[in-house]
Amino acid sequence: MSRRVVVTGLGLVTPLGVGVERNWEALLAGRSGIRRVTAFDTAGLPCKVAAEVPDFDPARWVEPTELRRMDRFIALALAAAEEAVAAAGLAVAPADPERFGVAIGVGLGGLPGIEANHRAFLAGGPRKVSPFFIPAVIANLAPGRLALRFGARGPNLATATACASGAHAVGEAAEMILAGRAEVMLAGGAEATVTPLAMAGFGVMRALSTWDGPPEEASRPFDRRRSGFVIGEGAGVLVLEEEAHARRRGVPILADLLGYGASADAFHITQPPADGDGARRAMAQALARAGVRPQAVGHVNAHGTGTRQGDVAEARALRAVFGGHTPRVAVSATKSMTGHLLGAAGAVEAIYTVLALRYQVLPPTRNLDDPDPACDLAHVRERPLAADVAVALSNSFGFGGANAALVFGARPA
Repeated sequence: MSRRVVVTGLGLVTPLGVGVERNWEALLAGRSGIRRVTAFDTAGLPCKVAAEVPDFDPARWVEPTELRRMDRFIALALAAAEEAVAAAGLAVAPADPERFGVAIGVGLGGLPGIEANHRAFLAGGPRKVSPFFIPAVIANLAPGRLALRFGARGPNLATATACASGAHAVGEAAEMILAGRAEVMLAGGAEATVTPLAMAGFGVMRALSTWDGPPEEASRPFDRRRSGFVIGEGAGVLVLEEEAHARRRGVPILADLLGYGASADAFHITQPPADGDGARRAMAQALARAGVRPQAVGHVNAHGTGTRQGDVAEARALRAVFGGHTPRVAVSATKSMTGHLLGAAGAVEAIYTVLALRYQVLPPTRNLDDPDPACDLAHVRERPLAADVAVALSNSFGFGGANAALVFGARPA
Protein backbone atom coordinates (compact mmCIF):
# COMPACT_ATOMS: atom_id res chain seq x y z
CA MET A 1 0.00 0.00 0.00
CA SER A 2 1.45 3.38 -0.99
CA ARG A 3 2.20 5.94 1.68
CA ARG A 4 0.51 9.35 1.71
CA VAL A 5 1.53 12.58 3.46
CA VAL A 6 -1.04 14.66 5.30
CA VAL A 7 -0.98 17.88 7.32
CA THR A 8 -2.18 17.63 10.93
CA GLY A 9 -0.82 20.77 12.60
CA LEU A 10 0.06 24.38 11.77
CA GLY A 11 1.98 27.11 13.60
CA LEU A 12 2.67 30.71 12.58
CA VAL A 13 4.65 33.69 13.85
CA THR A 14 4.66 36.46 11.24
CA PRO A 15 4.43 40.24 10.84
CA LEU A 16 0.65 39.72 10.92
CA GLY A 17 0.90 38.38 14.46
CA VAL A 18 1.50 35.29 16.56
CA GLY A 19 -0.75 32.31 15.89
CA VAL A 20 -2.64 30.80 12.98
CA GLU A 21 -6.00 32.34 13.86
CA ARG A 22 -4.60 35.86 14.11
CA ASN A 23 -2.75 35.46 10.80
CA TRP A 24 -5.78 34.17 8.93
CA GLU A 25 -8.00 36.95 10.22
CA ALA A 26 -5.43 39.58 9.18
CA LEU A 27 -4.94 38.05 5.73
CA LEU A 28 -8.63 38.01 4.94
CA ALA A 29 -8.95 41.59 6.19
CA GLY A 30 -6.12 42.66 3.90
CA ARG A 31 -4.07 44.06 6.79
CA SER A 32 -0.38 44.78 6.33
CA GLY A 33 2.45 43.91 8.69
CA ILE A 34 4.84 46.36 7.04
CA ARG A 35 5.95 49.37 9.09
CA ARG A 36 8.69 51.94 9.26
CA VAL A 37 11.86 50.54 10.88
CA THR A 38 12.45 51.98 14.36
CA ALA A 39 14.88 49.45 15.84
CA PHE A 40 17.91 51.09 14.19
CA ASP A 41 18.89 54.15 12.21
CA THR A 42 17.93 53.78 8.55
CA ALA A 43 19.78 56.89 7.39
CA GLY A 44 21.47 56.16 4.07
CA LEU A 45 19.41 53.03 3.41
CA PRO A 46 17.30 53.17 0.25
CA CYS A 47 14.50 51.22 1.98
CA LYS A 48 13.29 52.31 5.41
CA VAL A 49 10.42 49.89 5.94
CA ALA A 50 10.30 46.24 6.98
CA ALA A 51 7.89 43.57 8.21
CA GLU A 52 8.74 42.64 11.79
CA VAL A 53 6.79 40.38 14.14
CA PRO A 54 4.79 42.64 16.48
CA ASP A 55 4.63 42.05 20.23
CA PHE A 56 6.81 38.94 20.13
CA ASP A 57 8.05 38.04 23.61
CA PRO A 58 10.38 35.04 23.23
CA ALA A 59 10.29 34.47 26.99
CA ARG A 60 6.82 32.96 26.45
CA TRP A 61 8.47 30.00 24.74
CA VAL A 62 12.11 30.01 25.91
CA GLU A 63 13.61 30.14 29.39
CA PRO A 64 15.60 33.34 29.98
CA THR A 65 18.81 31.39 30.56
CA GLU A 66 18.41 29.76 27.15
CA LEU A 67 17.51 32.92 25.25
CA ARG A 68 21.08 34.20 25.30
CA ARG A 69 22.14 30.91 23.70
CA MET A 70 20.04 31.36 20.55
CA ASP A 71 19.42 33.98 17.91
CA ARG A 72 15.95 35.32 17.22
CA PHE A 73 15.19 33.01 14.29
CA ILE A 74 15.43 29.98 16.58
CA ALA A 75 13.02 31.50 19.11
CA LEU A 76 10.57 32.23 16.28
CA ALA A 77 10.83 28.62 15.09
CA LEU A 78 10.20 27.30 18.60
CA ALA A 79 7.12 29.46 19.00
CA ALA A 80 5.64 28.33 15.67
CA ALA A 81 6.47 24.69 16.40
CA GLU A 82 4.79 24.80 19.82
CA GLU A 83 1.53 25.85 18.18
CA ALA A 84 1.80 23.25 15.42
CA VAL A 85 2.62 20.40 17.81
CA ALA A 86 -0.23 21.31 20.15
CA ALA A 87 -2.67 21.59 17.22
CA ALA A 88 -1.65 18.12 16.00
CA GLY A 89 -2.03 16.60 19.46
CA LEU A 90 1.58 15.45 19.51
CA ALA A 91 2.13 16.97 22.94
CA VAL A 92 -0.47 14.53 24.25
CA ALA A 93 0.34 11.55 22.04
CA PRO A 94 4.00 11.85 20.97
CA ALA A 95 5.26 9.86 18.04
CA ASP A 96 7.90 7.15 18.31
CA PRO A 97 10.93 9.44 18.78
CA GLU A 98 13.08 7.63 16.23
CA ARG A 99 10.33 8.00 13.61
CA PHE A 100 9.82 11.68 14.42
CA GLY A 101 12.03 14.15 12.52
CA VAL A 102 12.53 17.86 11.87
CA ALA A 103 13.31 19.85 8.71
CA ILE A 104 13.57 23.63 8.92
CA GLY A 105 14.60 26.01 6.13
CA VAL A 106 16.74 29.04 6.97
CA GLY A 107 18.04 31.54 4.46
CA LEU A 108 20.63 33.69 6.26
CA GLY A 109 20.66 32.28 9.80
CA GLY A 110 21.57 34.33 12.84
CA LEU A 111 22.64 37.57 11.21
CA PRO A 112 21.74 39.73 14.26
CA GLY A 113 24.07 37.64 16.41
CA ILE A 114 26.82 37.73 13.81
CA GLU A 115 26.63 41.52 13.63
CA ALA A 116 26.56 41.92 17.44
CA ASN A 117 29.51 39.59 18.03
CA HIS A 118 31.51 41.25 15.27
CA ARG A 119 30.99 44.61 16.97
CA ALA A 120 32.07 43.08 20.29
CA PHE A 121 35.16 41.57 18.68
CA LEU A 122 36.18 44.88 17.12
CA ALA A 123 35.62 46.75 20.37
CA GLY A 124 37.27 44.37 22.80
CA GLY A 125 38.95 41.47 21.03
CA PRO A 126 38.27 37.72 21.10
CA ARG A 127 37.39 37.55 24.79
CA LYS A 128 34.36 39.77 24.18
CA VAL A 129 32.81 37.25 21.78
CA SER A 130 30.04 35.21 23.40
CA PRO A 131 30.83 31.54 24.04
CA PHE A 132 27.33 30.85 22.73
CA PHE A 133 27.96 32.74 19.48
CA ILE A 134 28.33 29.80 17.07
CA PRO A 135 25.48 27.57 18.32
CA ALA A 136 23.26 30.64 18.51
CA VAL A 137 23.57 31.60 14.84
CA ILE A 138 24.12 28.48 12.71
CA ALA A 139 21.10 27.47 10.65
CA ASN A 140 20.83 23.85 11.77
CA LEU A 141 20.28 24.86 15.38
CA ALA A 142 16.70 25.71 14.41
CA PRO A 143 15.83 22.06 13.69
CA GLY A 144 18.31 21.01 16.36
CA ARG A 145 16.52 23.03 19.04
CA LEU A 146 13.14 21.71 17.90
CA ALA A 147 14.43 18.15 18.17
CA LEU A 148 15.63 18.87 21.71
CA ARG A 149 12.32 20.47 22.67
CA PHE A 150 10.10 17.69 21.36
CA GLY A 151 12.37 14.65 21.64
CA ALA A 152 12.46 14.06 17.88
CA ARG A 153 15.24 11.53 17.23
CA GLY A 154 14.55 10.93 13.55
CA PRO A 155 15.95 12.75 10.51
CA ASN A 156 17.10 16.28 11.31
CA LEU A 157 18.07 18.73 8.60
CA ALA A 158 18.27 22.40 7.68
CA THR A 159 17.75 23.51 4.09
CA ALA A 160 19.46 26.70 2.90
CA THR A 161 18.17 27.60 -0.55
CA ALA A 162 17.59 31.31 0.02
CA CYS A 163 13.92 32.26 -0.42
CA ALA A 164 12.95 28.69 -1.30
CA SER A 165 14.37 27.26 1.95
CA GLY A 166 11.08 26.82 3.81
CA ALA A 167 9.31 25.20 0.86
CA HIS A 168 12.24 22.87 0.24
CA ALA A 169 12.18 21.85 3.92
CA VAL A 170 8.49 20.98 3.66
CA GLY A 171 9.04 19.05 0.44
CA GLU A 172 12.08 17.16 1.69
CA ALA A 173 10.27 16.30 4.93
CA ALA A 174 7.46 14.81 2.86
CA GLU A 175 10.02 12.79 0.94
CA MET A 176 11.32 11.37 4.24
CA ILE A 177 7.82 10.17 5.10
CA LEU A 178 7.17 8.75 1.62
CA ALA A 179 10.47 6.86 1.77
CA GLY A 180 9.51 5.28 5.11
CA ARG A 181 12.28 7.05 7.05
CA ALA A 182 9.83 8.86 9.32
CA GLU A 183 6.17 8.80 10.34
CA VAL A 184 5.99 12.42 11.53
CA MET A 185 8.04 15.46 10.54
CA LEU A 186 8.03 19.00 11.85
CA ALA A 187 8.69 20.99 8.69
CA GLY A 188 8.92 24.68 7.98
CA GLY A 189 11.12 27.75 7.90
CA ALA A 190 12.40 30.54 10.12
CA GLU A 191 14.15 33.85 9.50
CA ALA A 192 14.99 36.99 11.48
CA THR A 193 17.35 39.23 9.54
CA VAL A 194 15.83 42.70 9.70
CA THR A 195 19.22 44.26 10.43
CA PRO A 196 21.23 47.21 9.08
CA LEU A 197 23.64 44.92 7.25
CA ALA A 198 20.92 42.85 5.59
CA MET A 199 18.97 45.90 4.49
CA ALA A 200 22.16 47.51 3.19
CA GLY A 201 23.11 44.36 1.31
CA PHE A 202 19.75 43.85 -0.36
CA GLY A 203 19.54 47.60 -0.90
CA VAL A 204 22.75 47.92 -2.89
CA MET A 205 21.53 45.02 -5.03
CA ARG A 206 18.46 47.16 -5.77
CA ALA A 207 16.25 44.30 -4.61
CA LEU A 208 14.33 46.23 -1.93
CA SER A 209 11.28 48.39 -2.47
CA THR A 210 11.96 52.10 -2.94
CA TRP A 211 8.32 53.07 -2.36
CA ASP A 212 8.16 56.45 -0.62
CA GLY A 213 4.47 56.43 0.31
CA PRO A 214 2.76 54.77 3.30
CA PRO A 215 4.75 51.72 4.50
CA GLU A 216 1.80 49.36 4.18
CA GLU A 217 1.70 50.07 0.43
CA ALA A 218 5.37 49.27 -0.22
CA SER A 219 4.96 45.59 -1.14
CA ARG A 220 3.18 45.51 -4.52
CA PRO A 221 3.41 42.11 -6.22
CA PHE A 222 2.36 42.14 -9.89
CA ASP A 223 1.48 45.85 -9.71
CA ARG A 224 2.79 48.18 -12.38
CA ARG A 225 4.34 50.41 -9.67
CA ARG A 226 6.21 47.65 -7.86
CA SER A 227 9.85 48.49 -7.09
CA GLY A 228 11.20 45.53 -5.10
CA PHE A 229 10.45 43.43 -2.05
CA VAL A 230 10.10 44.38 1.62
CA ILE A 231 12.25 42.31 3.98
CA GLY A 232 10.44 40.55 6.81
CA GLU A 233 10.87 38.01 9.60
CA GLY A 234 8.87 35.11 10.96
CA ALA A 235 8.42 31.36 11.12
CA GLY A 236 5.97 28.76 9.93
CA VAL A 237 5.89 25.09 10.96
CA LEU A 238 3.67 22.28 9.70
CA VAL A 239 3.20 18.84 11.21
CA LEU A 240 3.43 16.37 8.34
CA GLU A 241 2.36 12.83 9.01
CA GLU A 242 1.93 9.55 7.21
CA GLU A 243 -1.82 9.20 6.68
CA ALA A 244 -2.24 5.81 8.36
CA HIS A 245 -0.28 7.05 11.36
CA ALA A 246 -2.52 10.11 11.65
CA ARG A 247 -5.63 7.96 11.41
CA ARG A 248 -4.39 5.68 14.17
CA ARG A 249 -3.95 8.74 16.38
CA GLY A 250 -7.46 9.90 15.52
CA VAL A 251 -6.47 13.50 14.77
CA PRO A 252 -8.13 15.75 12.17
CA ILE A 253 -6.40 15.87 8.79
CA LEU A 254 -6.21 19.45 7.51
CA ALA A 255 -4.99 18.76 3.97
CA ASP A 256 -3.04 16.33 1.81
CA LEU A 257 0.44 17.20 0.62
CA LEU A 258 0.06 15.68 -2.82
CA GLY A 259 3.25 16.66 -4.63
CA TYR A 260 6.60 18.41 -4.45
CA GLY A 261 8.75 19.71 -7.27
CA ALA A 262 12.28 21.13 -7.18
CA SER A 263 14.44 22.53 -9.96
CA ALA A 264 17.37 24.81 -10.71
CA ASP A 265 17.45 27.64 -13.23
CA ALA A 266 21.19 27.26 -13.91
CA PHE A 267 20.89 30.75 -15.37
CA HIS A 268 22.03 33.56 -13.02
CA ILE A 269 22.97 33.96 -9.36
CA THR A 270 20.04 36.26 -8.54
CA GLN A 271 17.78 36.71 -11.59
CA PRO A 272 15.36 34.15 -13.05
CA PRO A 273 15.26 33.49 -16.78
CA ALA A 274 12.76 35.79 -18.46
CA ASP A 275 10.51 32.88 -19.44
CA GLY A 276 10.45 31.43 -15.90
CA ASP A 277 11.48 28.02 -17.21
CA GLY A 278 12.92 26.79 -13.91
CA ALA A 279 9.76 27.75 -12.05
CA ARG A 280 7.69 26.06 -14.76
CA ARG A 281 9.63 22.83 -14.39
CA ALA A 282 9.24 22.82 -10.59
CA MET A 283 5.47 23.29 -10.88
CA ALA A 284 5.14 20.67 -13.61
CA GLN A 285 7.16 18.21 -11.57
CA ALA A 286 5.05 18.82 -8.45
CA LEU A 287 1.83 18.26 -10.39
CA ALA A 288 3.22 15.10 -12.01
CA ARG A 289 4.33 13.73 -8.64
CA ALA A 290 0.86 14.50 -7.29
CA GLY A 291 -0.82 12.76 -10.23
CA VAL A 292 -2.82 15.95 -10.80
CA ARG A 293 -3.61 17.54 -14.15
CA PRO A 294 -3.09 21.32 -14.34
CA GLN A 295 -6.82 21.73 -15.01
CA ALA A 296 -7.54 20.45 -11.47
CA VAL A 297 -5.74 23.36 -9.80
CA GLY A 298 -7.97 26.21 -8.65
CA HIS A 299 -5.62 28.37 -6.60
CA VAL A 300 -1.97 29.44 -6.50
CA ASN A 301 -0.21 31.24 -3.67
CA ALA A 302 2.42 32.91 -5.83
CA HIS A 303 6.01 33.64 -4.87
CA GLY A 304 5.11 37.19 -5.91
CA THR A 305 7.85 39.27 -4.30
CA GLY A 306 7.21 42.55 -6.09
CA THR A 307 10.47 42.60 -8.06
CA ARG A 308 10.15 43.66 -11.68
CA GLN A 309 11.84 40.65 -13.27
CA GLY A 310 10.65 38.03 -10.80
CA ASP A 311 6.94 38.74 -11.05
CA VAL A 312 6.97 38.69 -14.86
CA ALA A 313 8.95 35.43 -14.95
CA GLU A 314 6.54 33.78 -12.52
CA ALA A 315 3.51 34.96 -14.50
CA ARG A 316 5.00 33.51 -17.69
CA ALA A 317 5.76 30.25 -15.91
CA LEU A 318 2.18 30.02 -14.61
CA ARG A 319 0.78 30.62 -18.08
CA ALA A 320 3.11 27.96 -19.51
CA VAL A 321 1.95 25.41 -16.92
CA PHE A 322 -1.78 26.13 -17.03
CA GLY A 323 -2.23 27.20 -20.65
CA GLY A 324 -5.89 27.80 -21.48
CA HIS A 325 -6.83 27.02 -17.84
CA THR A 326 -4.88 30.07 -16.56
CA PRO A 327 -7.93 32.39 -16.33
CA ARG A 328 -9.58 29.87 -13.98
CA VAL A 329 -6.65 29.70 -11.54
CA ALA A 330 -7.08 32.31 -8.79
CA VAL A 331 -3.72 33.80 -7.77
CA SER A 332 -2.90 35.34 -4.38
CA ALA A 333 0.38 37.03 -3.44
CA THR A 334 0.42 37.22 0.35
CA LYS A 335 3.83 38.89 0.53
CA SER A 336 1.84 42.04 -0.20
CA MET A 337 0.87 41.87 3.49
CA THR A 338 3.65 39.92 5.23
CA GLY A 339 6.62 41.26 3.29
CA HIS A 340 9.22 38.74 2.18
CA LEU A 341 10.19 36.40 5.02
CA LEU A 342 13.14 34.96 3.05
CA GLY A 343 13.89 31.46 4.38
CA ALA A 344 10.56 31.31 6.21
CA ALA A 345 8.43 32.50 3.26
CA GLY A 346 7.82 29.14 1.61
CA ALA A 347 6.64 27.50 4.82
CA VAL A 348 4.42 30.41 5.86
CA GLU A 349 2.83 30.54 2.41
CA ALA A 350 2.35 26.77 2.39
CA ILE A 351 0.35 27.20 5.59
CA TYR A 352 -1.71 29.99 4.03
CA THR A 353 -2.42 27.62 1.12
CA VAL A 354 -3.59 24.90 3.51
CA LEU A 355 -5.86 27.41 5.27
CA ALA A 356 -7.31 28.56 1.95
CA LEU A 357 -8.23 24.96 1.15
CA ARG A 358 -9.49 24.31 4.65
CA TYR A 359 -11.86 27.27 4.69
CA GLN A 360 -12.44 27.57 0.92
CA VAL A 361 -11.58 31.25 1.02
CA LEU A 362 -8.69 32.73 -0.99
CA PRO A 363 -6.77 35.70 0.47
CA PRO A 364 -6.45 38.88 -1.57
CA THR A 365 -3.33 40.50 -2.95
CA ARG A 366 -2.97 43.90 -1.33
CA ASN A 367 -1.78 46.97 -3.27
CA LEU A 368 -2.57 45.45 -6.64
CA ASP A 369 -4.08 48.71 -7.87
CA ASP A 370 -2.79 48.69 -11.44
CA PRO A 371 -1.88 45.16 -12.58
CA ASP A 372 1.10 44.95 -14.90
CA PRO A 373 -0.17 43.70 -18.30
CA ALA A 374 2.90 41.44 -18.42
CA CYS A 375 1.56 39.73 -15.27
CA ASP A 376 -1.89 39.01 -16.66
CA LEU A 377 -3.36 36.41 -14.28
CA ALA A 378 -6.64 35.82 -12.42
CA HIS A 379 -5.49 37.84 -9.42
CA VAL A 380 -7.52 37.86 -6.21
CA ARG A 381 -7.75 41.60 -5.53
CA GLU A 382 -9.20 43.94 -2.92
CA ARG A 383 -11.16 41.33 -0.95
CA PRO A 384 -11.06 37.58 -0.21
CA LEU A 385 -12.69 35.24 -2.69
CA ALA A 386 -15.02 32.43 -1.65
CA ALA A 387 -14.19 29.44 -3.82
CA ASP A 388 -14.65 25.73 -4.37
CA VAL A 389 -11.06 24.59 -4.70
CA ALA A 390 -9.88 20.98 -4.48
CA VAL A 391 -6.19 21.48 -5.35
CA ALA A 392 -3.87 24.42 -4.72
CA LEU A 393 -0.23 25.20 -5.47
CA SER A 394 2.34 27.18 -3.45
CA ASN A 395 5.44 28.55 -5.20
CA SER A 396 8.83 29.56 -3.78
CA PHE A 397 11.91 30.66 -5.73
CA GLY A 398 15.31 31.76 -4.45
CA PHE A 399 18.68 33.24 -5.32
CA GLY A 400 20.95 30.74 -6.98
CA GLY A 401 18.08 29.67 -9.20
CA ALA A 402 16.47 27.42 -6.58
CA ASN A 403 12.80 26.64 -7.25
CA ALA A 404 10.24 24.73 -5.19
CA ALA A 405 6.54 24.02 -5.69
CA LEU A 406 4.14 22.27 -3.32
CA VAL A 407 0.74 20.85 -4.27
CA PHE A 408 -1.93 20.51 -1.57
CA GLY A 409 -5.31 18.82 -1.70
CA ALA A 410 -8.39 19.82 0.26
CA ARG A 411 -9.95 17.72 3.03
CA PRO A 412 -13.51 18.34 4.22
CA ALA A 413 -13.50 20.52 7.36
